[in-house]
Formats: sequence, C-alpha cells, structure tokens
Amino acid sequence: MVPQAAYIHMYRAGRRAAGKLEIPRQDPLGSIQQIEAGELSIGYAELGPKDGIPVLLLHGWPYDIHSYEEVAPMLASRGCRVIVPHLRGHGTTRFLNDATPRAGQQAAVGNDVIALMNALEIPRAVLAGYDWGGRAACVAAALWPDRCIGLVSVNGYLIQDIAKASRPLPARMEAGFWYQYYFLTERGHAGLTANRREIARLMWTRNSPEWNFGDAVFNRSAAAFDNPDYVDVTIHSYRHRLGFAKGFPLYEHMEQRLAARPVIAVPTITLDGAADGVVPATDGKSAMTLFSGERQHRVVPRAGHNLPQEDPSAFAAAVWELASRHR
Repeated sequence: MVPQAAYIHMYRAGRRAAGKLEIPRQDPLGSIQQIEAGELSIGYAELGPKDGIPVLLLHGWPYDIHSYEEVAPMLASRGCRVIVPHLRGHGTTRFLNDATPRAGQQAAVGNDVIALMNALEIPRAVLAGYDWGGRAACVAAALWPDRCIGLVSVNGYLIQDIAKASRPLPARMEAGFWYQYYFLTERGHAGLTANRREIARLMWTRNSPEWNFGDAVFNRSAAAFDNPDYVDVTIHSYRHRLGFAKGFPLYEHMEQRLAARPVIAVPTITLDGAADGVVPATDGKSAMTLFSGERQHRVVPRAGHNLPQEDPSAFAAAVWELASRHR
C-alpha cells in the first residue's frame, strides 16, 4: 500500500510525465467508503490516523471531493484524521429512502455534517469548506458550536439571509450568479438535466479565471454530477435561497435559527481568493460582527472560487493552524 503522505508526490509526478494528461497513477484520496448517516448513505474518503485530530473537508458546487486531493494528504501526513465526504446529490452519496425530499437548503447540508460526525463517532472536528461546503461548515459551527474545534470558510460568513434575498447585489456579482436565476425556471431545470457537465465546466472557467485545469481534472470531478439526485438537490438549493421554494418541515426549526443570523463563536479563519471570478475578495471587515470568537481573515493571491484545489498549501495551512492547537 502506498503511504498517504506519498499520494501527493505521485499526483504531481503524473502531471509532469511526458505524454500524460494529468492523470495520477493512484487517486490521492484512496478508496471511497460508505456509511449511513441521517437520511443518507454518505460516500467519503478517509486519510490519516484514526486517533488524529478530526478534520472534515467539505466541497462546493459544482465540484467534488477532488477539490481536496492535495489538501487531504498534507493534513493526514501531519497526523490529522481527514474525512472528505461527497455532499448530498454528489458522487456516491445516496438517500436511504426514495420518498425523502431531495432538499438542498442550507439547514439540510449543515445537518448532514453533524449526522456524519455522529455516524463516525467524532465528537468534535475542525470544519473547513468553500461554497456549499463552506456554508455547511458555517451552519454546523453556528448551530452546534460544541461539535466544532474551529472553522475555515472561504468567502467568510456563508449562512444565507433569505429574508433579504431580493435585495440586489452589484451588477458584476449579479452577472456571475446567472445560473441561480436560470435554475428558478423550468427551462433551467431542463437545462441542468441535459447539460450538467457543460454548465459545470462553464462555471469552473468563470469562477476561477486564473486556474488552468485540464480535461482529466474536470472529467474526474464531473463523474460526481451523474448522481441521480444531483439536479433535484441543486434546483431546490437555489430556489430556496432566493425565496422561490419552501423548505421542508424536517429542517424548519433549524432554518428559523439561521434566519436570525446566528453569530459564530468558534475560532475561525476566513479566506478569499484574490482571483475569484464570482465573489470578489474583501478585507473581511463587513462580517466582523458575525464572528464573536477569535477570527483571522486572509486573501490568497491568484486563487479563484475553488480555493482548496487552486492553492492547497494556503488552505491546508489555515486548517492546520486550528487543528494543531488540539494535538
């Protein structure tokens, strides 16, 4: 068996090899495991020692667990127990019951984090993510602070203020969110069904204009979008956040708490990518009142929206800074 710390070396060597199309000999994340957690059978990768400081790395949309193909081995080599799950609607994660609503609302993805920790018998963990995964981490940290050692969140405080969803953003940001408005329509639903890979690739390019990913990198992640619940979960997520779809009763009590914009009290590092094509980098000051605990904010040069895959060293360093305090 190849040591986990060596996975990243193999990956980089594969990219450099003449005639190769960025294909690693072995997936740095290893094999995928399954566990029943709440409503789901969650597919996840696990690296590092069982008795290490637990770290959950949560991917965004439209991405997959390979956003952490370099970050996860870095943290595992330092002794962390690293869990990288497929979010609902992605990869091998499946609903246990056909009758369960395919919810994509923020309370659902946040609750999935706690359900997974319960299933794996992890009392506390560092929660880290971006986009949907960053939102899930923020929700879990805000509602269950006793389960969170620390938080790393790209683009800051990501809990949605749905009551104010109709307030316009600057025109440049509105243009970047074209897909959200597209998904409000039945044409958008049909378009995502028919063109899920084309839409994802377009977003990767626009979200990260300085990231020169290749076909092999994209295609490996795009396989996660073939999940049978991908479209329904995605459509509900964007319609709910903009106030065009109701939430489901199971999550109503959590959504009520999130509507109050709960303060995050755990130690936090927020990151912005300086080359993010959809969410411009800031100095982080506008969200200061939403973090009551220790918080640092950093801008990562040249990184776009998929920050962990574009600058894995910066992301891993932020996670390790929080995890290393609990060795």
